[in-house]
Amino acid sequence: MDCVDCIVVGAGVVGLALARELAIRGLEVVVLEAEDRIGTGISSRNSEVIHAGIYYPAGSLKARTCVAGNRALYAYCAQHHVDHRRCGKLIVATDATQVEALRQLRSRAEANGVGDLQWLSAEEARHLEPLIHCTAALLSPSTGIIDSHGLMRSLCLEAETAGAMVVLKSPVLDGRVTPQGLEVRIGGDEPMTLLARRVFNAAGLGAISLARAFEGARPSSLPPLPRRFAKGNYFSLTGAAPFSRLVYPIPPLGALGVHLTLDLAGQARFGPDVEWIDREEYDVDPYRADSFCAEVRKYWPGLPDGSLQPAYAGIRPKLHGPGEPAPDFLIQREDAHGLPGLVNLLGIESPGLTACLALAEEVAG
Repeated sequence: MDCVDCIVVGAGVVGLALARELAIRGLEVVVLEAEDRIGTGISSRNSEVIHAGIYYPAGSLKARTCVAGNRALYAYCAQHHVDHRRCGKLIVATDATQVEALRQLRSRAEANGVGDLQWLSAEEARHLEPLIHCTAALLSPSTGIIDSHGLMRSLCLEAETAGAMVVLKSPVLDGRVTPQGLEVRIGGDEPMTLLARRVFNAAGLGAISLARAFEGARPSSLPPLPRRFAKGNYFSLTGAAPFSRLVYPIPPLGALGVHLTLDLAGQARFGPDVEWIDREEYDVDPYRADSFCAEVRKYWPGLPDGSLQPAYAGIRPKLHGPGEPAPDFLIQREDAHGLPGLVNLLGIESPGLTACLALAEEVAG
């Protein structure tokens, strides 16, 4: 039976960044992806935002890897010609009751090492974005947007150039510890078994199920399988974008609110919301446009009637349920689950795209 240094399960942005990092370090790496293309899951259904590190508790893995990942990602995009734009964003308080929450966000960001936020009065915000409605705002100059597919293609190419092998249509079914290493059973068109000294479970929405499928893992150490899925819907704007920067409201519990983002072509889109559903599905209900309009008009009163069209949806790999605070990223090693050589990357939701290079360095190290 073949044996490799490392298996990475999942060819999303985090799995590919990790495979690249491991391969650059001289390790033999095989990436196993269940689908027929890279990056078809969470990594292709998000806002494509490069976050600054504003929202996360100080000292958390989310905060550390987001701040470090922000710098690393801009440098990577410049070096490897990945399309991106440092457009900045406004976080807005839309009435006087939200101003204190905005101050708390600024304090949290400063505790995380984000030192470039600028406090704006309503007049100063309108000077930058004439159509904005707010009482006060924070300007985040280091927030940007990125071509996530271009990033993944670049990471994949680098990983393969460094010797990694990406194998598509190869779902991992289960695994077990043997004296020779971790034995991984692979399905697909050509089922096989592969041995590895290390297995990195970066399977996104399937990561908890896969962690539980490894023989001998401590059940009490693993999060329960989700009973409900946190779906996020997006709507696109018909017509020209009203702003040149991203616009975010004060975040509600467990989300960032229905915000306005831009793609690299300048098209505006709104979302995601949070819709708790019982099964994995990605249809966008056109009737949700009414609730989107109500949220958007809090900071853009001029949103024209009938201008929102269903775009796409994604599902967040959350480790918590409705009404519960969001936990940190969960990186599990042997001391947690009891299986030598297995590393689980669980709950890698936002800001996972921004954090991917920093997460890869931390996990590989």
